[in-house]
Amino acid sequence: MNTPTPENPSFFSQLGPILFLTTIFFLNFIGRIVFAPLIPSIENDLGLDHTEAGSMFLLISLGYFISLLGSGFLSSRLTHRRTIIVSALSVGIVLICTSFSNSLWSVRLSLLFLGLAAGLYLPSGITTLTSLISVKHWGKAVAIHELAPNLGFVVAPLLSELFMIWFSWRGVILFLGTGSILMGIAFAFFGRGGEFLGEAPNFGSLKTLFLEPAFWIMTVLFSFGICGTLGIYTMLPLYLVTEQGFDRSWANTLVALSRISGVFMAFIAGWVSDRLGPKLTMSGVFLITGLMTILLSSVPDAWIVILVFLQPVMAVCFFPPGFAALASIGPPNARNVAVSLTIPAAFIFGGGAIPMGIGMMADAGFFDLGIALAGGLILTGSLLALLLRSPRQ
Repeated sequence: MNTPTPENPSFFSQLGPILFLTTIFFLNFIGRIVFAPLIPSIENDLGLDHTEAGSMFLLISLGYFISLLGSGFLSSRLTHRRTIIVSALSVGIVLICTSFSNSLWSVRLSLLFLGLAAGLYLPSGITTLTSLISVKHWGKAVAIHELAPNLGFVVAPLLSELFMIWFSWRGVILFLGTGSILMGIAFAFFGRGGEFLGEAPNFGSLKTLFLEPAFWIMTVLFSFGICGTLGIYTMLPLYLVTEQGFDRSWANTLVALSRISGVFMAFIAGWVSDRLGPKLTMSGVFLITGLMTILLSSVPDAWIVILVFLQPVMAVCFFPPGFAALASIGPPNARNVAVSLTIPAAFIFGGGAIPMGIGMMADAGFFDLGIALAGGLILTGSLLALLLRSPRQ
């Protein structure tokens, strides 16, 4: 059954389509997070305060939440392939529109639509990816696909600084939007896979899932996990510039370099999780990440650069054991529903509400305290993870 055939191709024969999808995912992800390194410039250009700047990420997360929940309805009518194309084209169009926005409300509306457009990709992208190859190669394929967000964290600040040598923040957004449209067109002509209909959410499985305490615990843990990575990342450049007195270019360069470790630390975390189990691995990750985040807000100036590098090293390690634990919740036919509900809800809180809350604390003169409180929340995940009991373990 595992012998390569036209119906069961080898892994390397499908490496091109895998990299094609990874590139689309990369543009999808970087289009959402690039606003973090651009925030200081956007604040100056549009006259925003820190709360208004932080609310931008809440709106992206809100759109992403709605889109992820409803993506099954679209793919069940368009096929996964067409849904990927629609997502890539829509992300590009919205980013281009955002680059021409001149008011806070036009930016907010654009970012809400950006989240809606971006959220369509992931369910169809993962389904298409896994349909291209044998089950025994899924781990390698997903690992390659997950390089997209880890590289996005590194590239977004560097790309922003490179473009802002010649252009304003609008030029960065315009470039990424154009790239996403071109990739969508390229996939329409040359992309492979996903030529089948998706399935709309089966609401009959929701009751079983909602009655399991492990589902709610994992939703909270993923919120803390996203807070430790995306939530802190979105506000860190602004914190370094306004509170620590860093030059914007230096701050963005530091943030970019600090995320390089995420490219390989996730693989190490997966190895540790296989040996210690997801529960203990998550508990240790939250303990160290929470402490590092609290220290990030309180160390003397001479130590701040070290903490900028140390904090994300452990934060990114949550996701391999987190997804392993999430996959064990509920019956097999409800597994995709668990992912579809947990991830968007976690994005709303960890990637949207917490950055906005930090921005509100910053406007009140307590930027340091806002980051420290976020670290305290992450720290509580260390204890909560120990309470996790999966019914399928």
